[in-house]
Amino acid sequence: MTGPVREITPYVDAGTVLSGAQFIDAFRVEVGARQLSAREACTRMVLQGPRWIDALTRLRNILVTPFGLKTSGEGAYAPGGLIGLFPVVSETPERLVAGFDDYHLNFRIVVDVAGEATLRHVTVTTVVKTNNLLGRTYLTLITPFHKLVARGMMGRIEEPAR
Repeated sequence: MTGPVREITPYVDAGTVLSGAQFIDAFRVEVGARQLSAREACTRMVLQGPRWIDALTRLRNILVTPFGLKTSGEGAYAPGGLIGLFPVVSETPERLVAGFDDYHLNFRIVVDVAGEATLRHVTVTTVVKTNNLLGRTYLTLITPFHKLVARGMMGRIEEPAR
């Protein structure tokens, strides 16, 4: 059984993950003795998220299309393939980094799995670098939704794969 999702102080070096980043936040959930890789945790969050997140994503895609913003990771360099719409940039069993660069902003999500054998946790850190006024505006508007989405997605980590 997972514990509650908590917002925590990020410990990821934002400059290493995404040089010039201006935004970083992190959320953590305890998963007990559950053995998960970072890829498995990320896959469960992204592909098994609540349906309301899918609805928000569809709405976002409709709203940003006129601005020429990406609506998926298609065409992005993904050495580790895609998880949902997120291109995997780098990966170890304990850490997965995904994300892409767009006209308005660049972002990365970092999924870390750590802890003792009986008290493991998954941390998801979001790192963003805005590239222009559109990016700064977008980040300001999306931040409250981002926090809800991050919490909602993390609630799915413990569930078995479908």
